[in-house]
Amino acid sequence: MCLSIPSQVVELHDDGNVTVDTMGVKRTVSCHLLDEALEIGDYVLIHIGFVMNKIDKAAALESLELYKEIVEKLEAEENA
Repeated sequence: MCLSIPSQVVELHDDGNVTVDTMGVKRTVSCHLLDEALEIGDYVLIHIGFVMNKIDKAAALESLELYKEIVEKLEAEENA
C-alpha cells in the first residue's frame, strides 16, 4: 500500500522536473510520466519520485489538514 501526500509545485525546471513542497519538505521529482503541463502552485501526487497526477487544490488542502491532525495526535501520544 502506498500513501501519497499532496505536494505543491514550487519550482519548474527545464529538464522536465519540478521541485515540490510536501508538508515543509522540498524535493525534486520527475514529470516525465505526466501528460499535462504543471504550473507553480499546482498540487500533485507523487510515487517513487514521479508525479503521477495533478489534483484539485481544494481536495489537496483538505487532505493536508487531515494529515496535520494525524501528525499532531501522534506527537501528543508520544509526549504523553
